[in-house]
Amino acid sequence: MCHFILMLTQSDQTVADALAVYERVRRSSLRYVGFKDIGLHWDELAELGRRIKADGRELMLEVVSTTREAELASIEAAARLNVDHVLGGRHARDATELLRGRPIRYWPFAGRTVDHPTRLEGSTSEIVDDARKLASLPGVHGLDLLAYRFQGDEPALARAVVNAVSVPVIAAGSIHTPERVAAMRQAGVWGFTVGSALFDGLFETDPIRSQVQTILELEGVQP
Repeated sequence: MCHFILMLTQSDQTVADALAVYERVRRSSLRYVGFKDIGLHWDELAELGRRIKADGRELMLEVVSTTREAELASIEAAARLNVDHVLGGRHARDATELLRGRPIRYWPFAGRTVDHPTRLEGSTSEIVDDARKLASLPGVHGLDLLAYRFQGDEPALARAVVNAVSVPVIAAGSIHTPERVAAMRQAGVWGFTVGSALFDGLFETDPIRSQVQTILELEGVQP
């Protein structure tokens, strides 16, 4: 089974109407909901996070900052928002130090990530080697893999990373078809994120609630 993580994001930033969008999916069986710390005013982000957690869901913040300073500021924002999981980021040693003693699970990016929207560079072997190193660090709960932001055999990359580490792996970015969901599930990832594809109507025309339900009903997908 493979967990579906709804990201209230488009083009690597939180959508402006995230609060309204979340209201439309509150009655679904979703367990994991996330956003980024850019694209929405802080007060609205805090209220969005509060509502998600009040509904008994686990809250995820994905870090897509391109500098060390901005990334660590995002980590601190995650702590202030009381999130359950931090996804992404590259400065794992610094991040785990900031998160030490907090009940937040940390999933840094595996491999060399660049630019915004973020893409994954390097060979499969380089990414797998980096994944092993990150997975061995104290305070790293799992890995965030931008499998479909990689120029190569994406399912093979995901399988290689999953098989190389003992921590769970989340596939994030550009998962916009049932076929890609199935490929990541078959690769053995713990979960996958979908954000932009929903706002672009790629799983169904509209509304977003129907698209969320479509994904939840795919074979092998669980909340």
